[in-house]
Amino acid sequence: MTSKAKTTITFYNGLTTIGGPMIEVAYRRSHVLFDLGEVYRPELALPDEKYETLVKHQLIGDVPNFYDPAITGKPIDHERWEHAAAYMSHLHLDHSKAMNFLAPEIPLYAGPITAQMMPALNEHGDFLLPASGHSSSYVRPIIAAKFQQPIQVGDITLEIWPSDHDAHGATGLIITTPDKRIAYTGDIRLHGYHPDWVHAYLAAAKNCDALIIEGTGVSWPEEKSAASSEEFTGPKNERELTAEIVQLQQDNPHKQITFNTYPTNVERLLRIIADSPRQVVLYAQRAHLLKESIEQDYPYYYLPGDKIFTDLKPELAVSYDELLNDDHEYLWQAVGNYANLQKGGIYIHSNAEPLGDFDPAYKPFLQDLAHNEIEFKDLRCSGHADEMELKEIIKEVQPAKLIPVHTLHPELEENPFGERILPKRNETITL
Repeated sequence: MTSKAKTTITFYNGLTTIGGPMIEVAYRRSHVLFDLGEVYRPELALPDEKYETLVKHQLIGDVPNFYDPAITGKPIDHERWEHAAAYMSHLHLDHSKAMNFLAPEIPLYAGPITAQMMPALNEHGDFLLPASGHSSSYVRPIIAAKFQQPIQVGDITLEIWPSDHDAHGATGLIITTPDKRIAYTGDIRLHGYHPDWVHAYLAAAKNCDALIIEGTGVSWPEEKSAASSEEFTGPKNERELTAEIVQLQQDNPHKQITFNTYPTNVERLLRIIADSPRQVVLYAQRAHLLKESIEQDYPYYYLPGDKIFTDLKPELAVSYDELLNDDHEYLWQAVGNYANLQKGGIYIHSNAEPLGDFDPAYKPFLQDLAHNEIEFKDLRCSGHADEMELKEIIKEVQPAKLIPVHTLHPELEENPFGERILPKRNETITL
């Protein structure tokens, strides 16, 4: 007698780290993998980012039958796996950096904005890990999925839903097999620009058999109050953040004010541009990224010796010297050379790089600003649900099984509606 097939989930990485989840759902001869990122640990100062090095330090999962054999030296068992696909939830490196490691014949799906922006982000070959046999700027094909439309991978059906995170175009996933329904949130929050999108996704996932949820918001039990956690310090939502940046300009009408944001946080940047009482001027590389990815033009400047981007309109250029001498007309993106800024000026750091104390570059960056008498303003808004929002998300879904990932303390996420599973790295569970 043949036993009935069952859905399995294997957890290869990203369980007790903030970032880097690599998870496989399988049924019979079909399987899918999500996500394809690398855990961010710059303090390791690794000699290289080769496959063997990254696996050794658990920055990526050692995932069988998905990676390119030219990179791993390990063949894919096509007899065992007749149907395969991968999904990438959003543009952040801890969910996307290893996408070029995926075997060329395996289709990779993502939301339309992610598919459109990724080639521009890796234009200089410094965003993604390199694919075998290609230049560093190569980006493997990404299929731009239509939202809420079924994607068939053998016995498995995928549905990609728009969500909200501080990466432009973030999505969530619903997976249906012949016997189970699974939701994977990717990175998610309720205090962003599109809570309505999140609620619609959660409603579609309601009563699923398993909810695989990110848990960044419970990663710091020593800072139990959200107000005392660095991740959740400052404005409570994106609109409050933009309002504070506007107010800062109004309160300092005759001070040089500069800022920086993370490259993939496009929507925050566009809101700052739209609401700012001063004209916003971007560094040319960022203006080029917006031109390439969303086909919009914005004022920009070059640093001395910079490469000229032929797609940027010359009439929108502002001279670097004009910005350096200004104290009232411009709010502009500073990316270094802080010694050139006016003493007594203000710099706004809005979830930009370096990202925080865990980055070895962060302390020298702050010291550089202080040495040049630049006032540092850390105006952040988390891309992640805080502890209360995580409870609300779980309540809206009411999953039979809750599986927390992407957190330092998965044991702190609870499921009042059913079982909670805390898998170990490389563990396979049967639903």
